[in-house]
Amino acid sequence: MTRSLLLPSTLGACELCPRRCRADRAAGERGVCGAADTLRLARAALHFWEEPPISGEAGSGTVFFSGCPLKCVYCQNHEISTGNFGIDVSPERLAQIMLELQDQGALNINLVTATHYAHLLPEAIATARAQGLAIPIVYNTSGYERVEAVRELDDLVDIWLTDFKYADAGLGRALSHVPDYPSVAQSALIEMARQLERHGGGAARADGTWTRGIIVRHLVLPGHAEDSCRVLDLIWDAVGDVPISVMNQYTPNAAMRAAGGELARAVTRGEYERVLDHADDLGFTQMFWQEGGAVDESFTPPFDTTGVLERADAR
Repeated sequence: MTRSLLLPSTLGACELCPRRCRADRAAGERGVCGAADTLRLARAALHFWEEPPISGEAGSGTVFFSGCPLKCVYCQNHEISTGNFGIDVSPERLAQIMLELQDQGALNINLVTATHYAHLLPEAIATARAQGLAIPIVYNTSGYERVEAVRELDDLVDIWLTDFKYADAGLGRALSHVPDYPSVAQSALIEMARQLERHGGGAARADGTWTRGIIVRHLVLPGHAEDSCRVLDLIWDAVGDVPISVMNQYTPNAAMRAAGGELARAVTRGEYERVLDHADDLGFTQMFWQEGGAVDESFTPPFDTTGVLERADAR
């Protein structure tokens, strides 16, 4: 594939994400995402709490990237998303991490919030493939992606695990500090679905775990069930009966608890069931949901650089 966006040479005026902040990351300036010119990782280890086709019994080989183009006020991963905690590594080390996770039995390599480092992924993935990486690549994203970037990831990504956070652009502006979340996320999702169709649709192993596919995630926020229903409408209008994951694991972080208001509490059973019922009414046939009691900080792994400098099971 010929790439024009996902190249290290584009960092002089970075436009990797829809913000197009044009930071000179090549010279060490940090973009809105918090990243400069080097990879920064916060954790690389098996993770068992993704959707069943992703985690299975063996676990997903998650790689958590530091920084984020969004600035969600309620982020459960704020230590790394806005705090930028992590360790700088080379693309060669990222390739080695992928191979180490495969050796540990990972079903896939799960790249969590890699948008702002996507220019380094072609080299790292190609290096890992050349050295024996044979498991799928999962691109775990906020959904706030440029269509051009999604297009240039076509030959690298096997499974899209994408969020669709808001239907109301004003809500995206207030809670994630971006002006155009719904339109951007919908356009990116359409391209992801087109790619999957071009590659022959979803594929799975005999045990039901996936080797190719797409899941659209949505986190229901307290006080915003109506917007959640409208998100499902946008997904249906864009790509039809795609597998969705409707989550109720919202956990107020310290900032939200201190601020008070709706986002200081958990999602109620009634709010969650209203969204699930709307998904059924629309006609979604592949839906993942969470049982009661999902609100738990155990869904957030410890960001302690496990697996970044040495394989996780070597500690």
